[in-house]
Amino acid sequence: MDHATPLEQALHVARALVLADLAAGEVADADVVSLVEDSVTHRRWWVEQWPEGVDYLAGLVAQDVKDALLEKYGRWPLCPVCEHGEPHALDVEPELGRDPHWVCSEAGVKVAAVGGLGPVFHPGGGGGR
Repeated sequence: MDHATPLEQALHVARALVLADLAAGEVADADVVSLVEDSVTHRRWWVEQWPEGVDYLAGLVAQDVKDALLEKYGRWPLCPVCEHGEPHALDVEPELGRDPHWVCSEAGVKVAAVGGLGPVFHPGGGGGR
């Protein structure tokens, strides 16, 4: 067979989206990439048990990696919106649904689609090109 199955395509997309967000935050080292691969392996099994879940893979892999990073390294991705208060991580919403986004629960705003985080920036920092 020369075409990837819909499951394999969805897993590749989920992997690529989460890796893009990790790279944007400059945290895509080998140990972190292995966390992505662990999640993809686990989610492959999960979708084989529940095929209707294929549309939710990107959000689930993002949440898996966020949780794994919290256990090993700390909060990720940090909220780029809130300038004051304690640094906090963005959340994935919807928790189980299509079109997952990174959101700041404290400010109540969507920051970016999963896979769409940009480089770390500081609002009001005046930087630019």
